[in-house]
Amino acid sequence: MRFYLISDNVDTLMGMRFAGIEGVVVHESAEVEQALNTVLKSDDVGMILVTEKLMREFGEHFDQIRQTMSQPLIVEIPDRHGAVNGKDRITKYVRDAIGVKI
Repeated sequence: MRFYLISDNVDTLMGMRFAGIEGVVVHESAEVEQALNTVLKSDDVGMILVTEKLMREFGEHFDQIRQTMSQPLIVEIPDRHGAVNGKDRITKYVRDAIGVKI
């Protein structure tokens, strides 16, 4: 299984390419849809990495896949500017999900 990146900027794509992760840069809804269709045709992609900005703007495309397919896993990642939700995002997620402050 391999990773695939769908990004909104070239810098994030280039950084991931250094790690051996292929991907594409998209800016419009039709481009996101085309990138997803291409990735979903590939049997060896196990995880799709998506930048936070794309997830905010075009989340409905990714949510549809999350709801209908068990694979690939879709993971939201920060871009080169850092996390939009701040560094305590995981802690907040756990606190909201189970009500335990860690």
